[in-house]
Amino acid sequence: MEPIDSQRWCTLPFIEQMANIGSEVGRTRKWKEKGDEKRSEGAFIRALDLFDVTIKCARLGQPTRGAALKELCRARELFVGSYLENDFDNLAYLDKYFMQFAFAVRSKI
Repeated sequence: MEPIDSQRWCTLPFIEQMANIGSEVGRTRKWKEKGDEKRSEGAFIRALDLFDVTIKCARLGQPTRGAALKELCRARELFVGSYLENDFDNLAYLDKYFMQFAFAVRSKI
């Protein structure tokens, strides 16, 4: 797995960052539900990397992202808890939440 180019990542619009995080959240959920722990864990780790670099971007010189940063941190917290507790309902909820960002990005194309 390639490391995230944080400089490039920080240039992406927030909505695209969220859509990309959502892709990994969805993969995590899918593989966890299918019982494929190796793939689920890989997607989980990648999602955490994306959460963390997005949080870092929000903290670096982008003061308008205060509310978004709070929501992003809460979503990360819910994601980790849901994954560790095998809470498939919450993983489905988070997948649906992040899917809205993907729809928004697609509608702009």
